[in-house]
Amino acid sequence: MEKKLEQNKQEPKMTLFQRVIITGVFGGLFWGFMGSVLYYFNFSNVSPASFFPRSFMNQSWTDRWLGELVGILTCGVISIVVAILYYAFLKKTLGIGIGIAFGAALWGIMFWIANPIFSAVPPISSINPTTIVATVCIYILYGTFIGYSISFDYDDTQRGN
Repeated sequence: MEKKLEQNKQEPKMTLFQRVIITGVFGGLFWGFMGSVLYYFNFSNVSPASFFPRSFMNQSWTDRWLGELVGILTCGVISIVVAILYYAFLKKTLGIGIGIAFGAALWGIMFWIANPIFSAVPPISSINPTTIVATVCIYILYGTFIGYSISFDYDDTQRGN
């Protein structure tokens, strides 16, 4: 009678959808943090992470490190939805071009279309060029990360089957 040794057991593999969710969470947390770093070092007058709590709460803590932390965590949660949308509509696209366009589109949505919803984000006409360039770059990098990760994972899964 042969014993099943612990080292011979295999962990169940994660599904592609589970990996999409993990990609979304990590992407939101990492790039939200990077947006906060740009804000901290004055490359941007708008913190992409903290405008979520600042827009909906009029509390003094939203202007401090706790507001940034809550904003970064909020980015991680919202990024799950973004990653699922990318997975649903664009997962079959290959290359980084669509990720770049996806990130730029997200920037446009957040700074033009959703601007009235987020009161902490000033209108585009009053944002300085340095802030525009810095935030566009963060969103493009975020879109490229989400897009390329999900598309690569989808393509890799399809080739494995």
